[in-house]
Amino acid sequence: MKLEEELKKHFNYTTFRSGQKEVISSILEGNHTIAMLPTGTGKSLCYQLSGYLLNGQIIIISPLLSLMQDQTEQLMMNGEKRVIALNSFLSQQERNQALLRLDMYKFIFLSPEMLKSEFILNKLKELQIALFVIDEAHCISQWGYDFRPDYLKLGNFRKKLGDPLTLALTATATPEVKEELIASLNVTKWNEFIYSVDRPNIALAVEMIESYQDKSQRLVELVQNLEGPGIVYFSSKKLAEKMAIHLKRHGIERVMAYHGGMEQENRVLIQQQFLHGQLDVICATSAFGMGINKENIRYVIHFHMPLQLESYLQEIGRAGRDGMKSIALLLYSPGDEQLPYQLAEGELPSEEQLDLVYHTFEEKHDLIHDIAALENELRNFSGLTETQWRLVADYLFGNTEEPLQQRYNQLKVFINERLQVKRRKISEMLTWASAQLNGCRRKNILKYFKEDKTIEVDDCCDQCGINLSVFYKKTKNHKTAESSFDWKNQLAKILLVSERGR
Repeated sequence: MKLEEELKKHFNYTTFRSGQKEVISSILEGNHTIAMLPTGTGKSLCYQLSGYLLNGQIIIISPLLSLMQDQTEQLMMNGEKRVIALNSFLSQQERNQALLRLDMYKFIFLSPEMLKSEFILNKLKELQIALFVIDEAHCISQWGYDFRPDYLKLGNFRKKLGDPLTLALTATATPEVKEELIASLNVTKWNEFIYSVDRPNIALAVEMIESYQDKSQRLVELVQNLEGPGIVYFSSKKLAEKMAIHLKRHGIERVMAYHGGMEQENRVLIQQQFLHGQLDVICATSAFGMGINKENIRYVIHFHMPLQLESYLQEIGRAGRDGMKSIALLLYSPGDEQLPYQLAEGELPSEEQLDLVYHTFEEKHDLIHDIAALENELRNFSGLTETQWRLVADYLFGNTEEPLQQRYNQLKVFINERLQVKRRKISEMLTWASAQLNGCRRKNILKYFKEDKTIEVDDCCDQCGINLSVFYKKTKNHKTAESSFDWKNQLAKILLVSERGR
């Protein structure tokens, strides 16, 4: 079998990107495989092409609803109708219908939390699982930046599913995170394909700006002058919307905001307009970019400082996927780190919230046999978000063999440890951004991931020297082929395919 021919047949590509062929070959030879491929190198193709060449179903564990939905829609747009995402976007009736004919699907996307359902687990046992894929596998590590408790249980779920052939994918993992990932999955023999996180064609720059007003003005200047298309990242949904309006007021018409709080139809429309060149700029939260395959993004600007170097690297990696020169700019003002600290603390339950849940449950748990019946009351009473509730429920109600007080104490210890990890990550990001480290920014990022800088790069970073004019617009004319895109018909097709695929 010649893989290039299969690649052309299924995806109409003629060549593989770095690492893809090696990973696919490993899977087809029947080897459990870990692949750390940089953002922009097409990790999803590793399981998609493998899936077409293997007999049976491909189970993909994904941590984010938006990522799951984007990948599902991308497969559907490529003509694949045997794909389903078992998530909250489906109604109960749609989910039940999908589960009744689960063997009709080739690609099945699941959140790790879904595997806790015995009913769903038993349905999966009835399938011929050709490949068990763990996307964003760094979520397994308790010391990773994006830890998910249910990812820790994937090793046990694999065993219950008969120890299927497994592929773990991530773009950013330190050696410590990788080792914890391997230990957690209970697999003794792996093939590892670990590639550098470096993207040499992306210049790195941080601009120090005194105030919010100056930063807003500088953003306008950059968007007016930089060759697009581009993405501007914000940590606030409200500010993403506000700055999109601000840019329009300054003559930048082809710009829209994007965040996870938007209706699905609006998200799909904006994605398609951006992909087809009808939009030049997206003002987005981190919800935008995963699963978006646009090769010619020329710049990524961060209006807010990210919470860690790992997510920063993922987000800037959406630029320059065609290998052409691109630039990543972080706009930093003194005190910007306060927002990441607030966001990090808000991701975890406070001690007051934990006390409310604990004491309420302690009073009522003898009166009820189903914790689900108490969930709404406990969540509303304590003000926990869905993510916070999953963590609390996992610790307090997941293991009923240990005394409640002991589980409660373990949860408090864990939350304190997680908060310390998040604070350390923010501190590392701040140190890098504020140039407290000496020398090349690229070299310091690689050092964080235990890599050495082995190649010299023109327009490397602001510390080494960048000619910003290289990244300025050469022409203001838009391609007529792009502007002829009929977004109404395309959106209707996507939504119709999505409905049929359910």
